[in-house]
Amino acid sequence: MTEALVGFFTGILASMGLGGGFILIVWLTMFTETEQKTAQGVNVLFFLPIALIALIMHLKNGLVNKALVKRCALGGIIGAIIGTLGSQLVAGGLLRKLFALFLLAFGLREMFTKAKSGAPTDRADKAEINTAPNEIAGKSDNKNGTAE
Repeated sequence: MTEALVGFFTGILASMGLGGGFILIVWLTMFTETEQKTAQGVNVLFFLPIALIALIMHLKNGLVNKALVKRCALGGIIGAIIGTLGSQLVAGGLLRKLFALFLLAFGLREMFTKAKSGAPTDRADKAEINTAPNEIAGKSDNKNGTAE
């Protein structure tokens, strides 16, 4: 039952892009004594169906900048290959410490960085952006791939 609850909450956070993966890894390594590398493998497999569902819903709601995805995808694929191979060369204890440092650095950045002005912060702002005729049609008027 605990596993189902952890899966439920990490699925919610992951589908919103709020770091469900790190929560799952922390839970697996701290509370179930799963080895770091195994936890990472579980995390990847766990999030494949969740990512697919979230992607479909984000696309439907006009929340994906396809041009930005195209610019990032190749680097992401190469990084995933290198990261996976590299993680096999690093001892589990060191990998766990590197993961902790990453979480700490990310958390500190989020705590002390101001939100960008002009970014939609509530549902009404997003609805205004999503109802732009060019965005609905999948057309772009600017170099970022989003409707203005």
